[in-house]
Order: sequence, then C-alpha cells, then structure tokens
Amino acid sequence: MNVKDFIYERVSKGTMHMTLLDPAKQSPVRAAEMAVMAQEMGSDAIMVGGSTDVTQENLDATILAIKARATLPVIYFPSGAHAISRHADAMYFMSMLNSVNVNHVIGEQVKGAPIVKMLGIEPISMGYIIVEPGMKVGEVGMAKPIPRNDPQMAAAFALAAEYMGMSLVYLEAGSGAPQPVPSEMIAAVKRTISVPLLIGGGIRDARTAEQVRLAGADVVVTGTVVENGALGEDLRQLIRAAKGNV
Repeated sequence: MNVKDFIYERVSKGTMHMTLLDPAKQSPVRAAEMAVMAQEMGSDAIMVGGSTDVTQENLDATILAIKARATLPVIYFPSGAHAISRHADAMYFMSMLNSVNVNHVIGEQVKGAPIVKMLGIEPISMGYIIVEPGMKVGEVGMAKPIPRNDPQMAAAFALAAEYMGMSLVYLEAGSGAPQPVPSEMIAAVKRTISVPLLIGGGIRDARTAEQVRLAGADVVVTGTVVENGALGEDLRQLIRAAKGNV
C-alpha cells in the first residue's frame, strides 16, 4: 500500500495524528528518539521538514535515523527543491496557494518534479494554505495569510485545491502560533471539500487537539510540543485527544 492510500484508509476510520520533526532543530539521533516515542504514544506517521536551514545532509541523515528505529511512514514536508530525500516513503508535492510569490506556488514544483521522478519517491499532491498569523512559514513563503475571521475564503481556496486535483488540503497557522486554525474555519472547509483535511500550528495540548478534531480535521499535525521536549504523558494525552481515543 502506498502512503496516500494509507492516509485515505486511516482517515476513513477516524482522525489521524502526525508528528512533525524539523531536521534543522535537533540531531538525527534525537529525531529518531522522538519518532520512536511518538510512535509508542500512538502517532500515525512522521513528517520531516522545516521552513529554514533544511539541507540535503541533515534531511537524509534525519530520515535514515528515523527509519532505522521507527516503523511509521516517513513523509517529507518540503521547503523547496534544493533538498529532496530518496529515503522518504513519500513526500507532499505541495503548492502554497496563497503565496504572493509564484515561485512558492509553482516554481519550486517545476524544479523538483524531475528530481522526484528520477528518485522514484511517491508524490502526494497537496494544497497548502497559510492562515493568520502564519508565523515563520508564512514569512518565508511570502504568504498572504487567510484572515482568521474569513472561513469562506479558506473554504474557497481549499475547494480550488480539490478542483485542481490535489489529494490533500493543509490549513497551517504556523509553527509556534499562539492559537490554532479557528474551529469555524476548519468546519467550513470540511463541509466544502471531500479530500482529507490536515490542520497544523498552535496545537500544544489535548484540549486544543480535541477542538481541532471535533471541528473536522482529518489529520492533526503537531511539532512544537515535541521539539520542546514534552514527550511524557502530556503528549500521550494530546495524541489520544487528536484521534478521539480519550
């Protein structure tokens, strides 16, 4: 089974949780430890990527270290065509749809497509939509973030992504965001599209994870809580809440 089918099958049964690890923020050995802990606590997949300082070297080393110890699918969450790892099980082939820089909408994708084909990595098409405040990823991606009080704009972007053939939609408030994507926005997008909906940014505790799930997220993504070393019972409860296993 390929990774896209794995995601579709899992979300047909309930909400998934994915753990995001940034290869620029810790050693490959530490990333592998974090991935194993997340797996033991019930996370469904490991995403590897970051907005800045991702290199071919730290990307490959991190993915290889994780795959040597964890059995979850490892999905590359790319920041550009400059680093693409053949060792990932799949990668999100994504477009930041509300960037004002066409390079983030299609330019990097044009550069990366031949590399992805040559390396034989499974591409999973994704519409990536930045929601206020957007944080570092919004800044680096030159996004015009969706206002938090405009769920219909988010829904229109998401529907456009689906109509352009994208397999997933990701609403991103940004790593370290003070608040997650608003529940009203998640619900509006979920009502509008038929492809799986990922939600990330600002999800740091079980209560917030539950709110995001109940609003309609198919996949809850957390990263900062793991990076900050909260790998104990709090993380277990967050993952359980994200998946509805409270």
